Amino acid sequence: MMKKVTPNPPETDLDPIELSKSTERTISARLRNPNNPDPISHFFNIFPNVDTPSLLSHSCETLAQLNFLTTELACKLEGSNRSLALSIQQLAVIGELLVKRALDNVDPPEETPDSQPTTQH
Repeated sequence: MMKKVTPNPPETDLDPIELSKSTERTISARLRNPNNPDPISHFFNIFPNVDTPSLLSHSCETLAQLNFLTTELACKLEGSNRSLALSIQQLAVIGELLVKRALDNVDPPEETPDSQPTTQH
């Protein structure tokens, strides 16, 4: 069996400092002028006539995945980095709850004879 030698980290022609400066310039320009088109929007697009319940459903699933991923990450971290990951996870949960409520408002779940309304205190 032949082993492939891979540098750690792999060698690249990209200078991380220059890449960071370039990214910072792009983000700063976007923040200074909100009318400036976001370069990411050229890569990803949502079809214009997608219905609201579908958009909310996919948003909810995306936030649930973010919740899972940040929880997994937090389990591997310690100290302030763990707290930061758990804060992001908590924001994902809040976002998911908000989207679920919006989805219920748009398309209320059908009540079954066995289900009773929940009581809030």
